[in-house]
Amino acid sequence: MADTTVDPSRHVYGSPEAPVTVLEYGDLECPHCRAAAPVLRELVDSSDGRVRLVWRHFPLFEVHPHALTAALAAEAFAAHGRFWDLHDEAFAHQDRLADPDLRRYAAAAGIDPDEVVGDGAQRWAPAVEADYLAGLAHDVRGTPTLLVDGARWTGHLTVAALTAATAPRA
Repeated sequence: MADTTVDPSRHVYGSPEAPVTVLEYGDLECPHCRAAAPVLRELVDSSDGRVRLVWRHFPLFEVHPHALTAALAAEAFAAHGRFWDLHDEAFAHQDRLADPDLRRYAAAAGIDPDEVVGDGAQRWAPAVEADYLAGLAHDVRGTPTLLVDGARWTGHLTVAALTAATAPRA
């Protein structure tokens, strides 16, 4: 039987040892998540290793018809150490997340397209479901939802505001 344990910190941008964690519940088809991505990257990149970003899937499949298949494809990419590649590709082309598009992205990345869509992608469903259920447990209702060291972020999504929220406390 396959191991169905899912590492909740599996998609980390930045140093895995960073003392501050920004956890994002996101949807790869969500325009608000696309807008947040460069802000979160800049936060991590300018933190001198103090902040890491952890992504968890929260596909809003009722409003974004390709969000779930994109999440499954991202997990397939992650199995090849390429999660952030599909993350970025999805945000760059949110209007092209149908199965033929995902197959094309996989082929371009040297990944078997049959792992990324259709029946082959279903092996990644437990990981996406675990993220989604964790989001429900955190009362996530929309995306992006951010938790800064476990506390829900409700401020403006700017680098300055997040930098202040993640700064060392005196």
